[in-house]
Amino acid sequence: MSTITKQDFTKKPISVVIETHGCKLNQADSQEMRAEFLQQGCELVSIDQRHDIYILNTCTVTHVADAKARQRLRSVRRNNPDAYVVATGCYAERDRQDIMERTEVDLVVGNKGKQFLVKNILDGWDLHLIQEGNTHNDYISDAGRVRSMVKIQEGCNQVCAYCIVPKVRGREKSISPFQLVENVQSLVSKGCREIVLTGTQLGSYGFDLEDFNLIKLIRLILNKTDVERLRVSSIQPQEFSAELIELWDDKRLCPHFHIPMQSGSDKILESMRRRYTSKDYLHTVETVRHAIPRATVTADVIVGFPGESEQDFMDTYELCDSLSLADIHLFRYSKRPGTSAHYFHRQVPEITKRERMDLISTLVENQKKNFWASEVGETHYVLWESSKVRNGDNYWSGLTETYVPVETKTDHSLLNTITPVRLTGVVSNTLEAVVLAY
Repeated sequence: MSTITKQDFTKKPISVVIETHGCKLNQADSQEMRAEFLQQGCELVSIDQRHDIYILNTCTVTHVADAKARQRLRSVRRNNPDAYVVATGCYAERDRQDIMERTEVDLVVGNKGKQFLVKNILDGWDLHLIQEGNTHNDYISDAGRVRSMVKIQEGCNQVCAYCIVPKVRGREKSISPFQLVENVQSLVSKGCREIVLTGTQLGSYGFDLEDFNLIKLIRLILNKTDVERLRVSSIQPQEFSAELIELWDDKRLCPHFHIPMQSGSDKILESMRRRYTSKDYLHTVETVRHAIPRATVTADVIVGFPGESEQDFMDTYELCDSLSLADIHLFRYSKRPGTSAHYFHRQVPEITKRERMDLISTLVENQKKNFWASEVGETHYVLWESSKVRNGDNYWSGLTETYVPVETKTDHSLLNTITPVRLTGVVSNTLEAVVLAY
């Protein structure tokens, strides 16, 4: 473990690395931490550069996520023994002691203390780091880059049987819509082209506010800001309505919908305490596709939930097969202490989980290939985010409005521009495109 003193930072800026595991809400939290460090005059660097402070914003959705976090923390300590290593996020909230005992970290801070993390790290050194002119508006855009995550709420009251999130994120709490409009406009005014609304349970936004909900928030942002692209990260199937879907008549709303499925078996959905049936899910997807023909839909599926029979799994497989979604994030069920499913009988053997996972993974991969192949020849709008040189040629990468990864070869500087493209082919894990207008 390392000890940071004031003397360490009197001759140079504090260099900081922040890495993120898990969901877009974690990404939004990391973005806020980066912004705060920048405001304090610190320098954000990449992991392969020398750094004074390393922060890992952890996930704990499965035991694999926990293991991944521990492995990363040990690796950072091994490769940079003098760094001040910090673990925060959901794993840190769930089991601080486990991280302390199994990794050589200097500090563990859960979600409840995350908002004070930067201040607590820097406090006590009396470094007077805030530089003249480094205002709140200045550093928001530095942290947000071309696409910014904006957290609109946190916490979940639904308490699904498998999910540890309510324990590590707490009860639902919405952020003031007027504060959110101010945040979005500030980001846009500093050059951000796309805003992604994030949260634990987006569809519940406004339940704790007077006469406000997600629909009204989206309308407010569209009407009161100059945002060019607005993306909604995830909505539960039971939270869709005709009024919500009609908002996508505004072309600034990105037509990509992440709609968690979890299972295609009604028996398993009930056991999970999900609030919809397989028919409800099918109806939601069909309704979205009918109203917004160019929409892409992605999902989450859990394989091997306690009590899942072969028929239950096949119900899930067949629902996935019938929908031909653009992509599905697959999770092998993992027992999480603190959830009711942890204590369920009829746990599915690991070998069975792996066999089912292999089967449905093949289906999902084939569907994704078919979807990408069907996109060849289509025209989309791409927000360009980064470039790299390969074999002497310059390639730019970005995402379409439908959340499809795209790259193009060009010597033009495309950073933070939105251009029309025609998709021309599939290469590895991306689609090739030709820019139609610069």
